[in-house]
Amino acid sequence: MRRRGWIRSALAGATVVTLLAGCSSTDDASGKPTIEPPSPAVAPAASVTPTGEIIPSSPVRLLLAEPSTGILGKVLTDTPDLYLEDLAAKSMRTVPLGATATALALGKPGEFLVGVPGQVLRIDAATGKTTVVTVDGEVRSVALRGDGLVVGLGDGKVLLVDANGALQQTISGLVSADVVDASDEQVVVLDRRQTLISELNLADDRLGLSLRAGDGAVNMIGDHFGRRIVLDTAGGELLVYTADPLVLHQRFPVGSSPYALAYDQRSETVWVTLTGSNEVVGYDLSTGIPVEVGRYPTVRQPNSVTIDSRTGDMFVGSATGDGLQRIAADQRKRGQ
Repeated sequence: MRRRGWIRSALAGATVVTLLAGCSSTDDASGKPTIEPPSPAVAPAASVTPTGEIIPSSPVRLLLAEPSTGILGKVLTDTPDLYLEDLAAKSMRTVPLGATATALALGKPGEFLVGVPGQVLRIDAATGKTTVVTVDGEVRSVALRGDGLVVGLGDGKVLLVDANGALQQTISGLVSADVVDASDEQVVVLDRRQTLISELNLADDRLGLSLRAGDGAVNMIGDHFGRRIVLDTAGGELLVYTADPLVLHQRFPVGSSPYALAYDQRSETVWVTLTGSNEVVGYDLSTGIPVEVGRYPTVRQPNSVTIDSRTGDMFVGSATGDGLQRIAADQRKRGQ
């Protein structure tokens, strides 16, 4: 699928939204109207057998598959550790974090990035070796950009750090920088307190264009087409943006309390967990309106989901201790 063709089709169904002026790096975020970020719905007890294999696990809070190794990075609710799980080798490595993890993201090939208060930990997926990058603030989110990092803080500041850990830029103006994405070198930030998505104008050290993101947006991921895919948990919608300039292309209702997101590059499908119904649903985004291509029952309270890009296998984490669910690619309609 070519990006140009996708954008043409998506523009036909674009939704008009409120455009907000960018704020400078010295803007004061105090006094701005805010909301309490939505939480996932309290899931009912599972009434249908989950699809695939269930691997015993304590409650999962953060979950991510590292694409070059296939190792799963897993953060549980009851320990300040990162668990590196190699399902093929049936091995598990525990990496002490020293504090509660606030973010889990991909670094350079073979590396996880973990946010903890005042630090970003760069952790080798195969060995567990950890490099500490110290930052001044409460880390909420982190992303790789080139050789450096983009770090979002709880006070709304976004930090750009170079490969040596030195601070290069600080951009203010948001209330909280809860999710950052730099998948195509264009930095985009989700502010949950304002349910706002913003692109950064790095050349001028300020926020660029900003758009309201539904009624209560919680999560965002980027894909290789440069799209930013956002879940509006409060409004029950999937929102699809492009950046530079920031434009909303698709907006679609997806179900009860959508919460976690994953993108399967093999099948060009975005997967969304529904915590209100214990389901994971896949959507093809290649046309102007998302098209459902798969729906599967999950473990209870599916607050996390990730795709192993080497195999196409999907993993869903239960936040209530009902296990780690593995749905193989050949069990899904568009997994191959």
